Amino acid sequence: GGGRMIRFILLQNRQGRTRLAKYYVPMDDAEKHEIEYDVHKIVTTRDPKFTNFVEFKTHKLIYRKYAGLFFSICCDVGDNEMAFLEAIHLFVEVLDHYFGNVCELDLVFNFHKVYLILDEFILSGEIQETSKRVILDRLGEMEKAMA
Repeated sequence: GGGRMIRFILLQNRQGRTRLAKYYVPMDDAEKHEIEYDVHKIVTTRDPKFTNFVEFKTHKLIYRKYAGLFFSICCDVGDNEMAFLEAIHLFVEVLDHYFGNVCELDLVFNFHKVYLILDEFILSGEIQETSKRVILDRLGEMEKAMA
């Protein structure tokens, strides 16, 4: 596609526990562990008055904090930050709609659903769908099929 390649998405709590990790590029466990550690350190210690994006190795990290959870996306340096901030916001909105104000426990107990939701709008590291309505309709269909 036209660039906009996501390398990974992380959802972490303040203490550094990773509640969701999706890697779109191959990495071994040691690399993933190191990334999760580094990302957590960056997003939790960065001054809130700075922007929500920061250089990360040879890439760029875009993050937002919602209800004590840090949502981080790593992308290419040239990518549009706003598109990814919107993607994070959309993800949170869909999770909220789905779980009725998402909290960390929802993610822990329903992690397979959270991955399903994520896959509805990011596929192979590219944003596929930006309509909340479309995503919620598809999830509704899936729920029916699984019932």
